[in-house]
Amino acid sequence: MSSNATETATLAVALTSDSLKKQLQAVYELSELEATGDRILIDFLKTELVEQQKAPTAVHGSTYQQIYASSLDLAQSVIQQYWPNGLLTPRSDLNIDYDEIQTLLIKRDYQGADKLTMQKLCELAGERAIARKWVYFTEVSQFPITDLQTIDRLWRVYSDDRFGWSKQRELWLRLGKDWDRLWTQLAWKSSAGAWTRYPTEFIWDLSAPVGHLPLSNQLRGVRMMDSLLSHPAWESV
Repeated sequence: MSSNATETATLAVALTSDSLKKQLQAVYELSELEATGDRILIDFLKTELVEQQKAPTAVHGSTYQQIYASSLDLAQSVIQQYWPNGLLTPRSDLNIDYDEIQTLLIKRDYQGADKLTMQKLCELAGERAIARKWVYFTEVSQFPITDLQTIDRLWRVYSDDRFGWSKQRELWLRLGKDWDRLWTQLAWKSSAGAWTRYPTEFIWDLSAPVGHLPLSNQLRGVRMMDSLLSHPAWESV
C-alpha cells in the first residue's frame, strides 16, 4: 500500500474515532483530497446514517457540508437520494418552518442563519414581537421546548458543535452565571469593556469563540438572555 493510500485509510478510520476533534480534523483533511476524500466522506455518511441509522452529530454535519459543496456528481446524487433538505427534520410545536435556517447553516452562511434565527424567535413570541422585531424576556418562557431544541440542534450539528444556545449555557454555568465574563468569553464585549459592533465586528465563521452565535441583543440587558439560558429546554440536552 502506498504512503498516500495508507494516509487515506488512516483518515477514514479517524472518522469513527471517539474524539470529535479527531473526527473533524479527518473531515477537513479528507476534504483537501478532493474527489478521493469526498468518496470516503460519502461512504462514511451512508454507513453511519443510512445503514446504522445513527442520529446526526457535528461530524456528520461537517461531512454533509463538504459533500454538499462538492462538484463530484456522486456527491450531489447521494444528497438528492437521501438528504435533499439536510440531515435533520426540523420539528415545531407551532408549525414554524425551520428549513431555511438549516439551508443557511449547511452553506456556512452563519450571518444569514443568525438573522433568521432571531426572526424565528419573534415568530415563536407572536405577532407583537414580529412587529417590534425583538423578544421580551417574559415571552421566552412560553417558547415550546421542541422548537428551541430544534433550532439549537441545527446550530450545533452544522457548526462543528461550536455554536448554539446550549453551548452558551454551558459557558454561562461554568462562569458562575457571571454575565460580564460571559460577554467577554463570547467576544460580544472586549476585555476593555467595549460592546462588539454589529455586524462588522462579529465573527461569521468557525474561527469565532465557542458560543459566539447565535447572537442576542445584550444592549437591552440580561433578562431575555437569562430567560433563554434558563429555559427548561436545556434540562434534557
